[in-house]
Amino acid sequence: MVGAAVGDALGGPVEGWSPEQIVERYGHRVQGIVGPYHEDWRTARPIAPYHKGDGHVTDDTLMTHALVRVYEKVRDHLDAYAVAEHLVPDLIGTPRWIPELEAEALLLQRVFLAEKWIVTRLHYGHADPREAGVGNVVNCGAAMYMAPVGLVNAGHPAGAYAEALDVAGAHQSSYGREAAGVFAAAVAAACEPGACPASVVEAALLLAKDGTRAAIEAVCDTAARYADFEAALGPLREAVAPFDTVGPAYRQPSLGARRPSRLHSIEELPIALGMLLVGGGDFRRTVLGAVNYGRDCDSIATMCGALVGALQGARAVPAEWSEEVSRASRLDLRAPAVALAAVSREVFARDRQRRDAHERAFTMIAGA
Repeated sequence: MVGAAVGDALGGPVEGWSPEQIVERYGHRVQGIVGPYHEDWRTARPIAPYHKGDGHVTDDTLMTHALVRVYEKVRDHLDAYAVAEHLVPDLIGTPRWIPELEAEALLLQRVFLAEKWIVTRLHYGHADPREAGVGNVVNCGAAMYMAPVGLVNAGHPAGAYAEALDVAGAHQSSYGREAAGVFAAAVAAACEPGACPASVVEAALLLAKDGTRAAIEAVCDTAARYADFEAALGPLREAVAPFDTVGPAYRQPSLGARRPSRLHSIEELPIALGMLLVGGGDFRRTVLGAVNYGRDCDSIATMCGALVGALQGARAVPAEWSEEVSRASRLDLRAPAVALAAVSREVFARDRQRRDAHERAFTMIAGA
């Protein structure tokens, strides 16, 4: 959880730009927390009015923490109905500190249209929560905050995949929903004792479907040839390009951008898994590779940070980064993690009771 927030904050200021533009702006690759891409961020388009940079987390972290709060209320596995009953009221009912706005506001006022869709469809449209994601743009909106699902299902990738697909059905469809399931599964796999970057990718490939699986395979096959993110930036983009609907100009999406398809994939998840291999599970190398990749790099770095954190625990995250992000964003990055750990233990205990009951019933049905 801490790793995801740090990755988010590091990637936020350079989101949407290319690796070349990042170097042009800062004079070098991003090596840690940096200021906004535009010094006049209050008025600069398309950034205004968000203060991206200086250790501020973005909507990736805010949505992740919101999902943790849902788990705290339900204290069990979640589904699409939990999104309608708990996440939507959280988005529209309680003002919270929004680092990029430097003010208290409703979370709804910070998230973008793909996340506002949840409120529109479920609160105002009264859609069936299981189908509410149909019609939304297909992007990484659901995947970016699915790490908690992986942690509640730690060590059980298939369970994380199924639960995340159900939860994400209220938000996304097509390969956006698929990516949410696969990312949650990857986090669950990263929690397994003895896990490594290669085993995380293997678990993701076992569950991923259609274009998402093909994109992960293509990117990770390429990533396996590199141990330095600088050399890997171009090749990884080339590997994912056939599956990415946005196109080469990130801020000028192609005509087919973010439309449902069984042939395509979001860009962020395959690149995150690829950078996990390139970085060898090292937090700095992995997350900085994601950040300097550009494009939707705050979400890519969020996923990378979550995966490395799940592999290695809190010790993997540089303290100078986590402490500064916590201070700058006015957020306790550890409190949601502690709360989620407690919920995960309760859910596991309930799962054991349910499994025991099922075993007793099946034994009576099937005979000794």
